[in-house]
Amino acid sequence: MDRIPVPVAPLKSSSFSAATTREDKLARNLSLGPIKVNEHIKEARVEKAADSNAGGDEDGAPEEASEPDFATLSAEIDAFLAAHRGGESPPPVSEVTLDKFASAVEQEIAPSEGTEDKWVPEVAGEVPPLLAAIKRIAVLSSALTENQAEGAKYTIGVHRVTGVLHRVMTFVEDEFHALLEDPRVAKTVPGGDTGSATGRSMRRPPSFGHGAEPDRCVIPSSDGGGAGEASPPFPPETVDRLRAMAEAMLAAGYDTECTEVFLVARRNALDASLQSLGYEKPSIDDVVKMPWEALELEVATWIKAFHHTVEVGLPGERDLCARVFAGDREGLGRDIFADLARCTMLHVLNFTEAVALTKRAAEKLFKVLDMYEVIRDVAPVVDAFAGDEATSGGDQQGGGSAAAALADLKYELASVRSRLGESAAAIFCDLESSIRADAGKQPVPGGAVHPLTRYLMNYLKYACEYKNTLEQVFQEYRRPDDDEQHEGGGGAGDPFAAQLMEVMELLHGNLEAKSRLYKDPSLSSIFLMNNGRYMLQKIRGSPEINAVVGEAWSRKRSTDLRQYHKNYQRETWSRVLNLLRDDGVITVKGHVQKPVLKERFKQFNAAMDEIQRTQGAWVVSDEQLQSELRVSIAAVIVPAYRSFLGRFAQHFTAGRQTEKYVKLSGEDLEAIIEELFDGNAVSMPRRRM
Repeated sequence: MDRIPVPVAPLKSSSFSAATTREDKLARNLSLGPIKVNEHIKEARVEKAADSNAGGDEDGAPEEASEPDFATLSAEIDAFLAAHRGGESPPPVSEVTLDKFASAVEQEIAPSEGTEDKWVPEVAGEVPPLLAAIKRIAVLSSALTENQAEGAKYTIGVHRVTGVLHRVMTFVEDEFHALLEDPRVAKTVPGGDTGSATGRSMRRPPSFGHGAEPDRCVIPSSDGGGAGEASPPFPPETVDRLRAMAEAMLAAGYDTECTEVFLVARRNALDASLQSLGYEKPSIDDVVKMPWEALELEVATWIKAFHHTVEVGLPGERDLCARVFAGDREGLGRDIFADLARCTMLHVLNFTEAVALTKRAAEKLFKVLDMYEVIRDVAPVVDAFAGDEATSGGDQQGGGSAAAALADLKYELASVRSRLGESAAAIFCDLESSIRADAGKQPVPGGAVHPLTRYLMNYLKYACEYKNTLEQVFQEYRRPDDDEQHEGGGGAGDPFAAQLMEVMELLHGNLEAKSRLYKDPSLSSIFLMNNGRYMLQKIRGSPEINAVVGEAWSRKRSTDLRQYHKNYQRETWSRVLNLLRDDGVITVKGHVQKPVLKERFKQFNAAMDEIQRTQGAWVVSDEQLQSELRVSIAAVIVPAYRSFLGRFAQHFTAGRQTEKYVKLSGEDLEAIIEELFDGNAVSMPRRRM
């Protein structure tokens, strides 16, 4: 039904206070001077009195007729409307009757302000009196204005009726808005209190579609009612009142106002429920400038708010729309819900857009993936909304609009998800750049595990807990050169696995380059052993990353570790073992060359002192690797030294000579080896046999 045209735009009033006269109210609504209006009404009354006295006693004073009541006026108006609907010539109705009927409607509605049962029928199943009065004046206004010739007969009456109708609609809008925003508000509070319908109406925009194209995504004011509290459910009696108010507005042709009041009020209520969860909807600029620690907390709050919106808020709103706009208004209810869902979700999704715009950083990956997963997982819920629309109302009035709004929402969800996935893939790929950029020239003291190794392996381990999501992300955002780059490799069908292996290989190469920073080849081998063992431990300790890396890579790294161990043994202990061998220099023709023997003991003691001093400061943090190294060293050196002592120690004179050259027993050597790689550098103490 088209909106009823109002010849003169009336001022919007929020109550039917008796503080002014009826003529003053009329003058205010029509923007006419009170004298001019009163003159028109008086002229109409005089004409009617003259007509009624024609043919009567001209000398007698006219007897003043009693004022007709609302029922009598309604019957007269109903007769006029019935004839008008039937295409017959309607019985004449005077300007005075129209004026009195409009005044009667005002008087009917005025006591309703501040009462709870104004929308409740007096008899079950019947139309509430207030709704009947509003419908009657709405139909009358339409009948008087739809035909210019007919409306020309009732110039003053048209202004009077449409003015009252507009004030009635303002009153209904306020009531409708207040009850929609908070179902606990059952009655208004006179005097402009913020709890009244009038007070609450001030929270919404001052106009709902007057003189402008209606906005399908109305942004509510920030101070909507009920802030910080979850939206309470609507009891059946409240829904009945809302349905009656909506029916009144729609019957009067105020479809746009009804729709936008509903949207704004429910958006305010949804925003209040999100605020109660701690979500304040920061602007894009705020998000972009926010430090990561604060943004991380905002993302966690957003995830909670988003779940609440999709799983609690929107299903509740869909149910409310279906109950308020039932029957032949079902299509309008679906349209309203579709717009509400789209607008609410788009405002919440603005946050994800802002996060995707922030500067990429490795630590943001996991929160971006969390947001990606949330949006991915709600897609079936939105699909269900759209599916219900397609099956239950797509062919009915309004169904096409609702389907378009929900299709738009689905597109926006897919678009936001795409941007988040693209951001996640880019962040993960940036690990390559961070490894290549780490070209420090200072070796880690003691050959310990490098900080880059610790960071990356823990990062990759955590990333593999998102293995399924990252596989999906990389499948969707595969780079064009990925297939060529990994052609024939194990990662050709799994770009995420291929990317992770690329990172692992880069890290391995980076560590080998860093090992060359050590001047001592033995320490270089210790460094590679430490880092290689750490990488293997992380892989084998995580089923997720182990599944991605695979056994072949782990076996290759284990082989590398054994080679590093051999390199260390060769560089450090082969030279020591050579000092304990009789290579034909110590014993010549069966005679021990004491000078050579003395030199060998001196060299051995010096070598062990150097090893204890330097390698005692080296670090092997993994206890198992530390134990393996010590056992392997002792297994080679201690037996060789005991054998050497057994053969040559007696060739020294007991006493000072023996103490000078034979400084260590087999037990002393074992004790020295047990103190290696614990980070404590000490010099070899002098021990006695």
